[in-house]
Amino acid sequence: QLQLVESGGGLVQPGGSLRLSCAASGFTLDYFGLGWFRQAPGKEREGVSCLSSTGRSTLYANSVKGRFTISRDNAKNTVYLQMNSLKPEDTAVYYCAAVRVQGMCRMGPRDYNYWGQGTQVTVSS
Repeated sequence: QLQLVESGGGLVQPGGSLRLSCAASGFTLDYFGLGWFRQAPGKEREGVSCLSSTGRSTLYANSVKGRFTISRDNAKNTVYLQMNSLKPEDTAVYYCAAVRVQGMCRMGPRDYNYWGQGTQVTVSS
């Protein structure tokens, strides 16, 4: 059974940092494109960042570019999202997702077919 489990969310002050983790089980991440998405109340789910199956290419939403970093640890079968300089507008439920695909990763939610349950990130003073 393919499963993704996020962790690492929480409450942080503006300017702070969090690292989200997404542990995969039932499959290895090597052959999968990986993405982080977020959804704020009343808004559509949006792509934050993605990582190609080779690990050699990444994409970031303009709103997080320079502040967030996506990475993968093959030994731990885990993908991470390091979030620095957090802003109140980063508040959302964050989801990781995976799809078995080669080539460039994609930032659209419909491009992914495996999803975690989400983890809440709240940025507030």
